[in-house]
Amino acid sequence: MRILRFLLIPFAFISLPALSDIQLTFGVYTSDKATAMVKQFRPVLNALEAKMTTKLGESVHIRMQISKSYQQGLANLVEGKVDFARFGPSSYILAKQSNPEIKILAIENNKGGKTFNGVICVHKNSSIQSAKELTGKSFAFGDENSTIGRYLSQSYLADHSITAQELDSFEYLGRHDKVGAAVASEQYDAGALKESTFKKLIRNGAPLRVIASFENITKPWIASSSLAPDVVTSLTTSLIELEDPKALKAIKKDGFLPGTDSDYEKVRVAMADKRFFSE
Repeated sequence: MRILRFLLIPFAFISLPALSDIQLTFGVYTSDKATAMVKQFRPVLNALEAKMTTKLGESVHIRMQISKSYQQGLANLVEGKVDFARFGPSSYILAKQSNPEIKILAIENNKGGKTFNGVICVHKNSSIQSAKELTGKSFAFGDENSTIGRYLSQSYLADHSITAQELDSFEYLGRHDKVGAAVASEQYDAGALKESTFKKLIRNGAPLRVIASFENITKPWIASSSLAPDVVTSLTTSLIELEDPKALKAIKKDGFLPGTDSDYEKVRVAMADKRFFSE
């Protein structure tokens, strides 16, 4: 939303335009703790503010809105309550289905490519060595809309003949860190989470071990359908040109790449895959 301020001269019907401000809201949902999300994204938003201010010739300010759930974060973008957002692939696909006019700004660059890994892990001392050995075991998924925490991991399990019927039980725990913690404390025999969260838990001493990994497309940054075209262009070029070391270190990425809707076709296929729930 742009806010244009006017300098009013007493006793005269003259208004002189001062520098206008561009106020933007960036949306993200809590895939990890809210405090961790702020630490992760604020440096990027600061860098974008500086680059966009130069490009647009207007002062740009970006506030951050953290939704408590995937569903709320998705609704905020679809309904235009945030101007741009960073989603997981499945959330982007669901948002695109609800509002076809949203646009991909850029895709995160992970070591020069557009992919990263999800993992299935067990307790370090577990006897389980592969996904095929999960018959009769309990499993922790992430959020019901999570690409790794649900769709890709359930498709992987189905590929290895593990369905909901084969498991003793399963639950959706929400965040990736909660899945890792639950498996580490042996509340569940196995769980699915993103590789970066798994590695962070390991560094903090969690007794976990990977038994499987699978590829995922990196996360898109997405513009609201109501965002002005010049701001969309500025955001896209600012993201792709972003080289600020502090900002990139915070999000643990190597920058941004151009992206299109077709980059997410593999995830669409996994979301349509119903084999995990087959009888």
